[in-house]
Amino acid sequence: MLLKLNHKFNLLIYKGENMLSITYPKINKIFSSSDVKHGLSLFTNEEIEAIEKLIIEQDRKFYIKCQIKDKYKIAKPEEIVRQLWIYRLLNEYGYPKERIDIERMIYFGSRESGLADIVVLHEDLQHPYIIFEIKRPQRTAGLEQLKSYCNAEGAPIGIWSNGNEMIRLHREEPNIFVEIPRIPRATETLRDILKERWTLRWLEEHDALKQGKTTLKKILLDLEELVLGNAGVDPFEEIFKLIYAKLYDEWRGINDPSYQLEFYVGDRNSEQVKIAISNFLEGAKREWQGVFEPTDKIELRDDHLKVCVSFLEKIKLFNSNLRIIDEAFEYLIPQVSKKKEGQFFTPRPVIDMIVKMLNPKADEFIIDPACGSAGFLLHSVMWVAGGMISGKPLPETARNFAQTKIYGIDFAKKAVKIAKAINLIVGDGKSHIYKDNSLAPHTWDDETKSGLRGRLLRFLNIPEKDRENQSKFIFFDFDVLMTNPLFAGTVREKVFRSDGL
Repeated sequence: MLLKLNHKFNLLIYKGENMLSITYPKINKIFSSSDVKHGLSLFTNEEIEAIEKLIIEQDRKFYIKCQIKDKYKIAKPEEIVRQLWIYRLLNEYGYPKERIDIERMIYFGSRESGLADIVVLHEDLQHPYIIFEIKRPQRTAGLEQLKSYCNAEGAPIGIWSNGNEMIRLHREEPNIFVEIPRIPRATETLRDILKERWTLRWLEEHDALKQGKTTLKKILLDLEELVLGNAGVDPFEEIFKLIYAKLYDEWRGINDPSYQLEFYVGDRNSEQVKIAISNFLEGAKREWQGVFEPTDKIELRDDHLKVCVSFLEKIKLFNSNLRIIDEAFEYLIPQVSKKKEGQFFTPRPVIDMIVKMLNPKADEFIIDPACGSAGFLLHSVMWVAGGMISGKPLPETARNFAQTKIYGIDFAKKAVKIAKAINLIVGDGKSHIYKDNSLAPHTWDDETKSGLRGRLLRFLNIPEKDRENQSKFIFFDFDVLMTNPLFAGTVREKVFRSDGL
């Protein structure tokens, strides 16, 4: 049986050749306005159906019966989302009604602060344990409100959700919030959640990206809001250090199924997290050379690093949906840098069109001499794989293609980091991406020359020309060239020509 909920919340049930259409007309109408900021994608069909039954219509207005107050309220979209969360707290997490309060007044000292949308109380029925912010659907405003409520009441857990997304924060101390992998049930403690460990196989099954609960770009937006915006470091560089550290941790899990992942926060303090992640970065620098300088280290403050790790720990990067990775990495390139260095990313539909036209084959060698974030190369891998790369290991032919057949060169350091990261993710640790000026091979460093020497065209019947090509890197043996050459900025190097001019 396949269940699918479309954008207007019509549930289609497919079973054999029979199809039944079950609609939620009341919820559908409430959410039909174009200015609605809330959504329902976090919730199951069972949960939505249960809330639909709580809604009545009177005088052309919809009202919903509150499961806690046992009174009818105007059924605005945010109220629907609130009742859905209450239903989940009662039925999935097992919290009794007496531990759940709504619109609870929050105080800063003796001053009234506002009304918390949902509050789960400790077993003493007095002190807030989990505070939900539902009414503010925008991430920035919602997180600020949530953090202020948690600080005011000393609540250890805060949840922001607009129905489509959620962020689970653990308040470790005032103004220091880390994300936790899940909400504790009534029978669990917060410490139970923090002490959990998992293998790569467990992460694959619970990967937040694969489950559609978030995207890498949204995670980066959250981190920018929570810590990176005023951390005093280059957000791009620090995020990439963490991405490579996480890739190294997952790579170890790929090579040892019993290995327990170490890229996590858990109940460790900030210093312990810093030591673990720094060790992974050093391992990544040894395993995948040429991305970072030998002296590069994590510059984030320990407490900021801990927040970042908490948001990244429950996503899987290797074999991820590469469109999600692609979107996030493009976002990382600062807009000013793009304009200054001529880095204008080719629109992905244009890339798809060109790849389809050129139809690269699994046994063909591909090069992009101005690869940027490797869009052409990535989409060529998708093409050879037969479509979207969406969280499953690549077919053997596509993986071999990614590991051995695609090459890229770019002069921009940050773009090359993105391209290398994408190729590491799709190629299980192998990459042929090089930072150099493709127009001036006489300036190439040894790494680039070594990596591309095997693709030099051979002139076995003309020894002199063959020796010249081996020395000067003039002619190459590639089947397909796809690129969007730079069209801004200035190339200052002299371009070498085969005629010596």
